[in-house]
Amino acid sequence: MNLDKIIAGFFIILAMTLNFGFFYGDMDSLVSHSKYELFAAIIINVIATILKLGDKTQIGSVLLATSLVAVIQLIVAAVVWSVSDYSYNLDAESASVVISLSGGALFANVTSVILYIGETLKSKR
Repeated sequence: MNLDKIIAGFFIILAMTLNFGFFYGDMDSLVSHSKYELFAAIIINVIATILKLGDKTQIGSVLLATSLVAVIQLIVAAVVWSVSDYSYNLDAESASVVISLSGGALFANVTSVILYIGETLKSKR
């Protein structure tokens, strides 16, 4: 077993599951979405992105790109939530923007996991 692949796979899949945990729930209300889970998703996605930096292959570049997309969308979601919460204008529209951005990040995470599984299956034993 390759310890580097185990750690990278762990953080890639954890990033996706944390993002799904935040995304799942009512689209119009942030009541069923935890700000702490969003924060954890951002941190784990950043760690997963850092772990992908050393890969010089073509698939590594695509994995890094999907991870960067997820991080950017999650950070923008947190900024939108913070700004709308600070301005006391946290309405259904702001909530749907935050959740939609997290859904885009979830799609990027799912793409990353599919590519990671494909790369693992393709690698020689």
